[in-house]
Amino acid sequence: MLEIKYVRNNLDKIKKVLSSRGMAADMESFDACDTNRRSMLLEVEDLRHRRNVASDKIAQMKKTGENTDEIVSEMRDVSLKIKTIEKSLTENEETVKKILMALPNIPHDSVPEGKDSSANPVEKTIAKPPVFDFEPQPHWTLGENLGILDFDRASKITGTRFPLYFGEGARLERVLINFMLDIHTKKYGYKEVLPPFIVNRTAMTCTGQLPKFEEDLFKLEGWDYYMIPTAEVPVTNIHRNEILEEEMLPILYTAYTPCFRSEAGSYGKDTRGLIRQHQFNKVELVKFTTPENSYDELESLLDNAESILKLLELPYQVVVLCSGDLGFSAAKTYDIEVWMPSQGMYREISSCSNFESFQARRANIRFRRKGKKGSELVHTLNGSGLAVGRTLAAILENNQQADGSILIPEALRPYMDNKDLISP
Repeated sequence: MLEIKYVRNNLDKIKKVLSSRGMAADMESFDACDTNRRSMLLEVEDLRHRRNVASDKIAQMKKTGENTDEIVSEMRDVSLKIKTIEKSLTENEETVKKILMALPNIPHDSVPEGKDSSANPVEKTIAKPPVFDFEPQPHWTLGENLGILDFDRASKITGTRFPLYFGEGARLERVLINFMLDIHTKKYGYKEVLPPFIVNRTAMTCTGQLPKFEEDLFKLEGWDYYMIPTAEVPVTNIHRNEILEEEMLPILYTAYTPCFRSEAGSYGKDTRGLIRQHQFNKVELVKFTTPENSYDELESLLDNAESILKLLELPYQVVVLCSGDLGFSAAKTYDIEVWMPSQGMYREISSCSNFESFQARRANIRFRRKGKKGSELVHTLNGSGLAVGRTLAAILENNQQADGSILIPEALRPYMDNKDLISP
């Protein structure tokens, strides 16, 4: 959430930002409500002062035996007026908060302007896509032929866009989770977390999923609980309403969780395979840091996520999201996109974002500098390290052999009893 004082002083800038993001908000209503709010605050403070002065005067009058009926009657009217204004203030503040909660983050100055993903510049490309002397098959065909993926039975169990893994497919998914967690904890110093997979409304609101994106979530009937769309939600909320000490920062967490998304608005897209599922596994990276270090931490977060693809020898590219493609809460985002041979294109496998103080303000996560009074908002960051199902799909497609077998990446072989192939 943006600071109210910042919004008040930068209305024109925010209108421009909203336009660059392809969004709209009623900033005129905010301005009117905010102006009215400050006017009411001044009035109610003046009335409270009058009431306090009158209370002292009434006490003195009673001591001297003077009649206080007139001033007491006047103060009843003042008290009634205070209550009326306080009620209006509460309604006004709710309106202002609703407007503020609907405002996206302000893009960092380095974020390029653009309407959609077509304007995302490529930052770098790593490794060349493989060249096959046969027609490459999509991962769902490869998985089904190997007997390690079964989408038809998954659909019978639940519905479309749910995966069912068998044998070496289930094992490879589990191995990828362990491999990613091992790299992030042992090599990069992240602390592993196993959070709840169900969170409350406040947790979703603090990270920016609510109130704007409720249709994208799975809600538990009869409960004000939600299935998590990403581990970012529970892990970021670990330190909600806390004041951290400066020497604790940066805090680095990594977590494996299943993720649940309704994929509202995506009907007809990626209806086959593991690219767009209602349930999928992901290893997440979350950071809490000081404001002055957050963009260095974003670069290292990106490097940590990239390292998984490098170790798996998968070709990929990194793009910078333009203003029109930037997520609601993010100030800057890098997307890592892995090469998918069957589609002849790169597909997103990780988003690495700096939210600056946007989430911390909603969640009231602060830190105290050594030797200084008061506290400041931390900056929060997160990124996929990586989306597990998409990583498995990329391995199947990029490492497929002419006979339909799959070459297991060398880095994973110690986790797979040193097998080098998944064969028909």
